[in-house]
Amino acid sequence: MMHRLFLTGAFLLVTTASLAAPPPANPEEAAAFMNHLWTRASEVLNKKEDATVRQARFRELFHDDFDGLGIARFVLGRYWRTASEEERQEFVKLFENYVVFVYTARLGDFGGQKFKIRGTRSDGDGAIVSTDVMGPGNSSPLRIDWRLVSDNGAYKINDVIVDGVSMMVTQRAEFASVVQRNGGQVRGLIALMRQKTANAAR
Repeated sequence: MMHRLFLTGAFLLVTTASLAAPPPANPEEAAAFMNHLWTRASEVLNKKEDATVRQARFRELFHDDFDGLGIARFVLGRYWRTASEEERQEFVKLFENYVVFVYTARLGDFGGQKFKIRGTRSDGDGAIVSTDVMGPGNSSPLRIDWRLVSDNGAYKINDVIVDGVSMMVTQRAEFASVVQRNGGQVRGLIALMRQKTANAAR
């Protein structure tokens, strides 16, 4: 009797786990998403428009194709749990502004890069798309892995891994250092981000 109960329980655990398992990523859909995103991003970044216009267009890309809330929660790390709801909401908003201002400025000289997908593999409920980005005059490509997650059937970028270095993990370490210098209080990080984003907006 006990043996039968054990086998029944094991069967239920296996079948429940199978039903709950995320569907495998579709390599063709993941590659198509990245190709489309690269085309859109190139259109935004190649145009030498007014900085405000480029920021607005980059913000639209971020809204449409990045897992903004998921990234914000990850980079705040364990401090997300201790932050108040008001602090969380302000941090998410400031983080978006930070990404838009910082990366629009960093990619100001973007132009002429060639984009090639090397491969795609499943990653939980999403996928990792491995690419080569070759800049003008460069002898070797920059290797970038894009981690995609599924959001209601659509892919969104959750992390960018450049030559093996995760941008999310790097940002998380930087933010954790700021919070620690402010006695473990998220409001210190928020104050600094307010200042940085306000200066960038001028």
